[in-house]
Amino acid sequence: MPRPSFSPPSAPLRRALCAAAAAAALLSGCGTTSGSPGDGKPAASPAKGFPVTIDNCGTRTTYKRPPARAVTIHQHPAELMLALGLKERMAGTSFPDSAVLPQLKKDFNSLPELAKKEPSFETVLEKEPDFVYGGYGSAFAENEGRSRKAFTDAGIDTYLNREYCGKKQVSVTDIYAEIRTIGTIFGVPERADKLVADLQGRIAKTEKAVKGAPAVPVFVYDSGDKTAFTPGGKSLGTELIRLAGGRNMFADLDDVFGDASWEQVVARKPEVIAIYDYAGTGSVEQKKKFLLSQPALADVPAVKNKRFVVLPLTATLVGVRAPYAVEDLARGLHPERFR
Repeated sequence: MPRPSFSPPSAPLRRALCAAAAAAALLSGCGTTSGSPGDGKPAASPAKGFPVTIDNCGTRTTYKRPPARAVTIHQHPAELMLALGLKERMAGTSFPDSAVLPQLKKDFNSLPELAKKEPSFETVLEKEPDFVYGGYGSAFAENEGRSRKAFTDAGIDTYLNREYCGKKQVSVTDIYAEIRTIGTIFGVPERADKLVADLQGRIAKTEKAVKGAPAVPVFVYDSGDKTAFTPGGKSLGTELIRLAGGRNMFADLDDVFGDASWEQVVARKPEVIAIYDYAGTGSVEQKKKFLLSQPALADVPAVKNKRFVVLPLTATLVGVRAPYAVEDLARGLHPERFR
């Protein structure tokens, strides 16, 4: 795909954006501004609990006050912010890639949608944000004109989900740390602590329900026909399966994802197949139909007994969905424990 043409915003445009985002002329850049969300009034300087400095993926940012006009690129950052009660601080979102958590659906649908995929730099600027929160590394793709530097030059602060800071492996503890960091940036640490406690409680409740049950052998099918693309031992999905009372049969893959042969799948005899659900790789029903139609898989226990569980890909990312996914998985792996 040819690289799109891109010109940085002119100095007058940058000044206009900062003026729109910062009602107070005292502020040096629009990335660290806000009054009460949506009231259009300048906030006292400094805001309570501020300034705060956050190190994120090598970018160090000092916030004088909470952001007031945030744009999220990708679904899971939006869900995290909504779970923290920050809808009024959100100017828009983009790239919905799976069903939204039911309790967040109404608020999510009320947000302006900037694009079905990643929005252009110019589209983001049109929302006059003071903060951009990216879910995948592609949120700040330099070759598409959305580098973090480009936003900084426009006076806009950025934050990238910690999963894409170069870590070799993430876990549920990273989810809690992400929630607390966003809570700090937006000046709602008590809400963050409450949300973390709720999510920890959900996982603890599920672990208690499946305690003592034999670990169910699980094969995770992401996509692929010649080979099976599946999460390995460094994936968050592997940890979620363990917490749900299962065992990822390809945890020995020393990577987040990898390819497994169908002969390996047959030899490992999974009792349940977890299907990753997300846009662009076929529907869940299409994936089931493919697996059920393969003669080589006919004697695999999971296929023979049609034991499938569905796992939205967003539930395997650093966001708020994973604890809910643990319970859903556990119900599929150990239904007798939830009757």
